[in-house]
Amino acid sequence: MLKTVIGLFDSREQAEKAVSALRSRGFYEEISVLAADPDKAGANKGNRQQTGRDNGGSLSSGVTTGGVLGGLAGLAMGAGALVIPGIGPILAAGPITGLLSGAATGGIAGGLVDWGIPSDRGQYYEGKVKEGKILASVRTEETKINDAASIMRDNGAKDVETH
Repeated sequence: MLKTVIGLFDSREQAEKAVSALRSRGFYEEISVLAADPDKAGANKGNRQQTGRDNGGSLSSGVTTGGVLGGLAGLAMGAGALVIPGIGPILAAGPITGLLSGAATGGIAGGLVDWGIPSDRGQYYEGKVKEGKILASVRTEETKINDAASIMRDNGAKDVETH
């Protein structure tokens, strides 16, 4: 049975270190990272509001040029820039991208519910991303979830929970 461990990081450096440590322990496609880009909230607004994706704007180009999460985008599969109503532009990398691409009405919290995160906790994590925290999650087999949670905590993750 798949379970999800989720946690918050205060800085890009902490999140990058955690993702690197997770990868060195055999976690790859299971890793997801999510971060808001408040500095780019007004950039390319028209394109993103219509499509839900950044069409050449600053957030997606920042992924490859050392912007919002720099190295994290290269560490997790499926990086993409999205706009979530009420939050604005975000960078999502990994399997969480698929959940959020359809989350136009449910936001981040709605996407997390699909992974078994209770609605109230999903709203909490959504609020923290809005504040500028970096959310990381690992969705993996139950036998490996404690290892993933320990790695996240050892690398500075706060509010680490398993669901």
